[in-house]
Formats: sequence, structure tokens, C-alpha cells
Amino acid sequence: MRAFVFPGQGSQKVGMGVDLAAASPAARAVFEEVDDALGHKLSAIMREGPEEALTLTENAQPAIMANAIAVLRVLEQDGGIALADKAQFVAGHSLGEYTALCAAGAFSLADTARLLKLRGQAMQAAVPVGVGAMCALLGADLAKAQALADAAAEGEVCTVANDNDPGQVVLSGHKAAIERAVAMVKDFEIKRGVLLPVSAPFHCPLMQPAADAMTKALAATPPGPLTVPLYANVTAALVTDPPEIQRLLVEQVTGRVRWRESVIAMKDAGVEQFVELGGKVLGPMIGRCVSDVQVASVVTMDDIEALAREL
Repeated sequence: MRAFVFPGQGSQKVGMGVDLAAASPAARAVFEEVDDALGHKLSAIMREGPEEALTLTENAQPAIMANAIAVLRVLEQDGGIALADKAQFVAGHSLGEYTALCAAGAFSLADTARLLKLRGQAMQAAVPVGVGAMCALLGADLAKAQALADAAAEGEVCTVANDNDPGQVVLSGHKAAIERAVAMVKDFEIKRGVLLPVSAPFHCPLMQPAADAMTKALAATPPGPLTVPLYANVTAALVTDPPEIQRLLVEQVTGRVRWRESVIAMKDAGVEQFVELGGKVLGPMIGRCVSDVQVASVVTMDDIEALAREL
């Protein structure tokens, strides 16, 4: 069995998609459709930068999605591979969940781009700059991270945002609480705490205004049926019902990304190969979560051709 998985924020870089667009009309068509949907040249920012513009949440989210869907479309159109024929499950990390749903046909490409731009804007606007922060805990399991978050909170928000793999957990919340957490890591036998260069505290209760915005956006643009079932971030469980997916996408804005548990659940369901499209971020995490599985990270034309031969 096989799962196709899609990366989240942080996997963007200037120049993304350039070689693919040069090599394949299918990729170019994706970038042009996203530009048209958004009403501005996101592809130019992806291609040329500046990096600060690409890193803006409202640009990074649709850009990462577009890059991954471009890889998928090249695989499908140039490689003759249909996702629904080759994948038993899809999943994505945070914004990657929208990419996964687009790949599985629940959202059109244009709607996915518009939803992610709005999601990025809403997440950025939810908390004034400087009020929130996030940190990565290295050498921390979920239990240690939760204990540290509880101790550092001191009445403020400090919560587990991402349970990525057995040795990497991300905290999110008020800036002072996150800074206290970083200072206290040794007390909880955690190797290291690193403040993340993010513009907002994602996946914590401070994001409630963004969740409210996505409630309205998803009511206007609800997901449709899926060709391949999804493992959802906030439940680490299989979901196929569009109204349930809609509810979980709202919950995801303030909720924990249970990536480690999702990977374990997919392996327990029989997945032997994980294929990451559009990035090389999730592959190493998956390798730390489960053993005895194949992991392929597919970004370039060479990667796509190699995967098409294998499938």
C-alpha cells in the first residue's frame, strides 16, 4: 500500500518550480492557473523572490501547494500515473492537508489557491506581530514537550502545535511563554529549544480569529468527494466524509498537527511506501517515526521520471 504526502510551511524557497516549469507544460499550466486564481503573479515571486515576499504566509502557503500539485500533474500527464490508481491514502502537513485534498479532487486547484491565500492572511492577522512565537524542541517526545509547555505557560498560551516525529515537537503560543520554554528545556531533559523564524503562532488557541475566517471561507467553498481517503492532521485518523473534512480543516487552524501519529496510523493500516511530492521535509520525519517502509521525496523531473518507472 502507498500514501502520497504533501509538505507544509517552511519548504518554500526562491527558485521553486522553475526547472519543472521549463521542462513540462503540465507544470507551467499549474502555475498559470494559480496566478489567475489569485489575480497576481505568485509564480514570479516563486521564481525570482525576493525571499521576504515568498516567506509571507499568504504567499508561502499557495506557493508550496502549487509546487506540489505541479509535481503531481507532471507525474500524471507526462508519466501516465493517476493518483487514485497508485495511492491508497493521502495526507499533508498543516497547509499540506489542503494540497492533499486538491490532489484527491476535493478542491479544484483555483479554489485551493484562494483558500490558502485567505488562510495565510487570516493566520497572519489573528495575532499582532511580536505577540506570539513558536519554538522547535529537539530531542523531545510528546510527553516531555507537554510537561514543558504546561510549566512555561504561567497563565499564557503555550501548547504543542506540531508532533512531528519522536525527537521533534513544536510549541506555539505567547512570545514570553515560548521564550520561557526555550530557557527551561534542560530542566525537562530536552536537548535543545530553538525559536522559529515564523510571523505568527500557528496551531494554538491564539489562532481562533483565523479559524473563524476559515469557517466562513469553507462554508462558501466546501470540499467535495475524495478519490483517495485522507488521514487528517487533528485526528491522525482516516476521513472521507466532506462535511467532516470541512469541520476538521477549521479545527486544524488552532489544533495540533498530529503528524507522528498519522504516519504510524498509515503504517498500521498497511502503508509500505510514502511518496512526498514537492518537498524533502516530510521524508526524514517519516523515517524517524516508523521503520521498514520506503520513503521517496519527489521534487525534480529526474525524481518524477524515476518514480513513474517504479510505479
